[in-house]
Amino acid sequence: MSATPTTTLFTPANLINGTWITEGDGTFNTVVDKYHGTELARIPHATEAQMEEAIAAAYASREVLRKMSAGERSTKLEALAALIAKHEEALANLIVQEGGKPIGYAKTEIARCITTVRTAAAEALRFSGEVVALDYGAGVGKTAVTKRFPIGVIAAITPFNFPLNLVLHKVAPAMAIGCPVVLKPAPQAPLSSFVLGLFMEEIGWPKGAFSVLICNVPVAEKLVKDERVAMLSFTGSDKVGWHLKNICGKKKVALELGGNASVIVDEGVDLAATAKSVAMGANLYAGQTCISTQRIYVVKNVFTQFRDLLVKEFNALKAGDPSDATVTVGPIIDKTHFQRISTWVEEAVNGGAQVLAGGKPVNANRNVYAATLLTGTKNTMKVSCAEVFGPVTIIEEVADFNEAIACVNDSTYGLQAGVFTPSIAHMKVAHNELEVGGIIMNNVPGFRIDSMPYGGIKDSGLGREGVKYAMEEMSEPRLLVY
Repeated sequence: MSATPTTTLFTPANLINGTWITEGDGTFNTVVDKYHGTELARIPHATEAQMEEAIAAAYASREVLRKMSAGERSTKLEALAALIAKHEEALANLIVQEGGKPIGYAKTEIARCITTVRTAAAEALRFSGEVVALDYGAGVGKTAVTKRFPIGVIAAITPFNFPLNLVLHKVAPAMAIGCPVVLKPAPQAPLSSFVLGLFMEEIGWPKGAFSVLICNVPVAEKLVKDERVAMLSFTGSDKVGWHLKNICGKKKVALELGGNASVIVDEGVDLAATAKSVAMGANLYAGQTCISTQRIYVVKNVFTQFRDLLVKEFNALKAGDPSDATVTVGPIIDKTHFQRISTWVEEAVNGGAQVLAGGKPVNANRNVYAATLLTGTKNTMKVSCAEVFGPVTIIEEVADFNEAIACVNDSTYGLQAGVFTPSIAHMKVAHNELEVGGIIMNNVPGFRIDSMPYGGIKDSGLGREGVKYAMEEMSEPRLLVY
């Protein structure tokens, strides 16, 4: 049975090959308001046959997209950006509800969505190959050029924490280069993705070239394993990401995984301003971003002063209802993760760590945990070596800048790091020695502009996002020599 999309912002059905389907395997994914706990929608879990239909439709649509000019793809992307802008306020409110994201940060996400799509519209027009230098040796008199072609169907699997912008970091580059997408959004916050499905219909994106389905793990693994899928683009936990890479076969893979991002605080910086920036970078959206500040290393001569300033900033942060514009720390995404965070803090304290701020729930019924600052930790504690994905941060003293570098690198992760220093020499050392995908100078590691190359090393993943860089991942060069 199919359903006609309603006039509400989202449709509680799976979009498969241009049709909204309200029936699935008989089970449902219930989406709740993350602060109030009220039901927002029930989405049917797609069947294996429905996933087969989505994959087959995407595979068949490759030829339609191949014939679409760069100008037409760009025009449709501009139309998509305009639709997002038109519904900006409603989308931000939806993200507050389904993701528990504070309203100010939700509005920032929608603004970033518009930037992401408009950047893709521009890249669609200028993305190209290169002239290859061959005019020497056996290549004298020859000319060589490359042209980039879309790789084919993209399987996109996305997380809850940026329920629209991280979807668009996969969908918009795919549209710009001409790749069909089958999207499986996060079950905790999928509603923004269904809004995107309605928008794709409205702009006239080819039927079958974009499907969005909620499904159980075996059906999702069918998508990952299918040989008609040319690339898996996954953002989520490192455990799930590496598992999917192991089972996906010969296809290309881009993994944006976890992290326990660090900040280094050197001598000579404005300690008060740095403390304010770091406190926000550690606790915005209750620390539920993979580049949220989790580990802070401060050189000995300024440690005590910075620590005291940071404690003050942590204690000043407001926690509670994400619809309140003054709230920074909203609810944890669900009870399971709320309880895990509480357990990890308790384990650290029982192991000798000291609580400088927070360290307890603010409202256990609403899954709100206090902005928490710990010191005296060991690098074997989960709050240090694992990804907390919550409002928990450690701060430790180091002898000098070089020891800080070593502490940052003593991790299985390597996504981004923030370095606060006035020293050009130390900036160069950081760039040369830090084992991360990005170093953010005099700012927190959570800084991200949607056009920049973004990704990590070690357990933080492989490949790069950022519109142009994702387009490179989703295309392949074809050489012509004459």
